[in-house]
Amino acid sequence: MNREKESPKKEKDGKDRSAGLSAESGSASSGDFGVDFGKLEINIENMFKSGVHFGHHKSRKNPKMNDYIFGTRSNINIFNLEITAEKIKSATNFISGIVASGQEVVFVGTKKQAKNLVESAAKACQMPYVSERWLGGTFTNFSEISKRTRYLRDGQEKMKKGEFGKYTKFEQMKIAEELDRLERKMGGIKNMLKLPGAIFAVSAIDDSLAIKEAAIRNIPVVALVDTNASPEGINYPIPANEDAVSSIKLMLAYMAKAVLDGRKRINEKIDKKE
Repeated sequence: MNREKESPKKEKDGKDRSAGLSAESGSASSGDFGVDFGKLEINIENMFKSGVHFGHHKSRKNPKMNDYIFGTRSNINIFNLEITAEKIKSATNFISGIVASGQEVVFVGTKKQAKNLVESAAKACQMPYVSERWLGGTFTNFSEISKRTRYLRDGQEKMKKGEFGKYTKFEQMKIAEELDRLERKMGGIKNMLKLPGAIFAVSAIDDSLAIKEAAIRNIPVVALVDTNASPEGINYPIPANEDAVSSIKLMLAYMAKAVLDGRKRINEKIDKKE
């Protein structure tokens, strides 16, 4: 593996730690996830091409990540991709099992470069997602959140059927604005009728509130953990670059494929029974 041919990602201190997107990996703003899950494999070559191995500047390293770091290049910590591959396999096997048991997995990614990718990946495997600010109480006060999502679903159904026609145009406009606001805030979880079996978080730091709430409700957590974060409190930590779009997209693709594999196992069980 020739690490000298890679350019580092963009660091907050100005150093470039972002791996470039290849033509196959698309862009963060693309509505279509555009991944052939049938050909997707967990291997070091794919991860290397996507810049998964780049960590942060060595001065920002969390000592708890030492076991996952291969070395340092140009003052940037480099992940050991063999360990990352093992962690991904463990996490995807778990996710697949969760889905095969009939439970859902919530995809969470609220950082700017992850928002559209998280939404696209979740929709590709028909799972709930949160790509905007995490609403406090989503898990810990789920009964109240459920009331709001039910209100959103009912309102959108009534709007579709034209049941608000009896109101004035001004009142209709206000109702539409409220429904749009709720859709932006909780549209990704509006069809989640019960707590999920697990969550996948793009960032151990940016999505820490979701991770904390999951822990409180004993919901297993799979999350990307960069070199400046801590793997503590995460059931299935995946040491990886969670800043570069190409890396985020690859990790999301692995998780989405795991969901589809789990759903396939359900269908196979049904076919056997029939």
